[in-house]
Amino acid sequence: MSKNLHVGIVGSGIQGVSNALFLQKKGFKVTIFDRDNPGSPAASYGNAGHFSPYASLSLNRTDVLADVPAMLLSSTGPLALKWNYVPKMLPWFFKFILNTTKNKMMHTARNMHQILDLALPAYDELFDEINLDGLVENKGILYIWNDKDLKSRDLEIKVRDELGVKQQLVTKSEIHDLEPNIKPFYHAGVYYPYARHARNPKKILLKLFELFLKKGGKFEKKNINDIQFDTEKPVFVTDGERHTFDKIVIACGAFSKKLTDNLGERIPLDTERGYHVHFKDCDHLLSRPVIFSNRGFGITPMEQGLRVVGTVEFGGLDNPLSKSRIKNLISNAKYMLGDLPEHEDEWLGFRPTLPDFLPVMGPSKNYKNVFYCFGHHHLGWTLGPISGKIVSGMIAKENTNLNLDPYSSVRFS
Repeated sequence: MSKNLHVGIVGSGIQGVSNALFLQKKGFKVTIFDRDNPGSPAASYGNAGHFSPYASLSLNRTDVLADVPAMLLSSTGPLALKWNYVPKMLPWFFKFILNTTKNKMMHTARNMHQILDLALPAYDELFDEINLDGLVENKGILYIWNDKDLKSRDLEIKVRDELGVKQQLVTKSEIHDLEPNIKPFYHAGVYYPYARHARNPKKILLKLFELFLKKGGKFEKKNINDIQFDTEKPVFVTDGERHTFDKIVIACGAFSKKLTDNLGERIPLDTERGYHVHFKDCDHLLSRPVIFSNRGFGITPMEQGLRVVGTVEFGGLDNPLSKSRIKNLISNAKYMLGDLPEHEDEWLGFRPTLPDFLPVMGPSKNYKNVFYCFGHHHLGWTLGPISGKIVSGMIAKENTNLNLDPYSSVRFS
């Protein structure tokens, strides 16, 4: 493999930057394109900041369909729809329902577990080269629940046991010892002591991006309007300019679909809209991220304060922010922690999600010099470096002992 090959990447979030850094390790020249600067208020900035190597069970579960109507009707529930988007989502929902059988659920869980197991070591490879300045904390992540929907909790515990995920079931008094400021509405929980969290995801992303530039990487703040080909070489078409590369990687999250559609590949990528607010100067109230499973939201102590994150809203890329979802996060936070000051920083971001809840990683079906790396739903932040490592290995034509077929876009054709 000739090492002076030039790779172009669309997307400067955690996926794009991780791909770039692992490609540089293999000797490739790399240029990243994005219409915004790295660290702009997109998904890699606004996520929950969890490094969650245990999270192999996704939303395509055998128990989820029975719960959907109740979730949609509940104002405190984790799920919402923008009704004007429902007609567009119907084909996606139909495929999603087909992926909630026991076999499909386990197929997703096994193949998420395969990459999640490698997620933290891949981060550490990159972290070894930067000064983290206390931006990552190793205090574990705690899930708590009340005594409703216990069948769903049993299912999660059982599936993770079956996969060999290390988990520590905790009692009421153990939860209280870990997080004494949470109001005692909970019944039990599970603690993942080896999980980590980011004190500021944006700062971590920018440190990795600076490392990329220091190693000779280039950044172009340009929107990619189209991808064309000069013989077999892919060409990024920006406003009035053409940039030719040996290989390219599409890693722009929820915005990847427009480009893959243009390449003649119908990948059913849609977006789960996620929200956050901050409660400033309150991060001393929690020592680690806490997720309240019944309501599908979590709170992470960060530099910006307590970041309250969560809810899944299906509504596409163009609908405005829903005030009701912000209210939902605020009332949930107060339910968990009691009195809190006025909230700040209302944020909406887009999680790129496929109906089988597995990412797309690997070559395009139609063009051998185009590679994909998107669709990581709630785990984009956790899976950035391992995905970059996997895709860079494919581009370098290295052998691997991983089974990468489940992540191929060919599964949708």
